[in-house]
Amino acid sequence: MADTGWPGCGKSLKGVILDLCGVLYDSGEGDGVAIPGSIEAVKRLKESDLQLRFCTNETQATREKFVAKLQRLGFDISVSEVFPPAPAAIAVLKERGLRPHLLVHDGLLPEFDAVDKTNPNCVIIGDAAENFSYQNLNEAFRVLIGLEKPVLFSLGQGRYYKETDGLKLDVGVYMKALEYACDLKAEVIGKPSSTFFQSVLSDMGLKPHEALMIGDDLVNDVGGAQYCGMKGVQVRTGKYRPSDERHPTVIADATVDNLAHAVEVILSQRGCGA
Repeated sequence: MADTGWPGCGKSLKGVILDLCGVLYDSGEGDGVAIPGSIEAVKRLKESDLQLRFCTNETQATREKFVAKLQRLGFDISVSEVFPPAPAAIAVLKERGLRPHLLVHDGLLPEFDAVDKTNPNCVIIGDAAENFSYQNLNEAFRVLIGLEKPVLFSLGQGRYYKETDGLKLDVGVYMKALEYACDLKAEVIGKPSSTFFQSVLSDMGLKPHEALMIGDDLVNDVGGAQYCGMKGVQVRTGKYRPSDERHPTVIADATVDNLAHAVEVILSQRGCGA
C-alpha cells in the first residue's frame, strides 16, 4: 500500500465521501457483488466521529431503487446519504426553464416523471447501456442540431466502468460523439464537476480541506475531488488500472488496495483503529 499523502491527513478529517461502484461493490447480473471488506468498512466509518456521504455517477436506476440494491447487498446506507446526478440535473432544468429530450437508461426514467419534456430544448444523456443505439443517438443529435442554442447535459463523463463480467463503455464516450457531431461542449452534471462535489460538501457542512474522497476512477473521483480542494485516494478495485499510478496529470494522494485498507489507515491515524 502506498502511504503517500496520508501523514497527518486522518487526524484533521471531518468527513469522508465514497464512490460506490468499484469501491463498495462491482455491478453485474442481479444486484452485483460486494467487494470483500467493504460492508464492514462502511460500518466502521459510520461508527466513527466522521461524517459519511456517497457520491456516485450511477444513472441506471432511481436513487431509491439504487439504495435498496445496496441495502440488499448488506450495506447500511440511506437515501439521504447518496448523491447521484439525476436529482441535481432536475434542479438545473427547473432553474433554467429547460425541457429535456432524454437518452437514459429505462430504470432512470421515473426520476423525470414530473419534468416537462414537451418540445425539448436540451438533451440529457446518462449511462443508457443498450439504449445507446444508432437510432437513439441520432434522435438526440437531431434534437440538438435543430436548436438555435443547443444544450447537452451529461450525467457524468466516465469512459468505462467495471461489471462482474468485465469493463463496459460509459456515458462519456457517447457524450464525446454528440459534442463532435454538434460542435458543442456538454455540461457535466456529476463527477468530476466541482459544483457536484460542492453540493455534497454543503450537505455535510464542511470545507473541502476537511473531507476526503475515495474512489476507483483516478480522473473523475480523485482528480475531481482534488480540483475541488479535497484529498483524493484511489483504491485498487473496480476500474483501477496499474497505469493509473503513472498518470501524467492526476496523482492520487494515496493508492490503497481496497476500501477496508483505506478505512484502517484513516481510523488508525485518528487513534480509533482496531
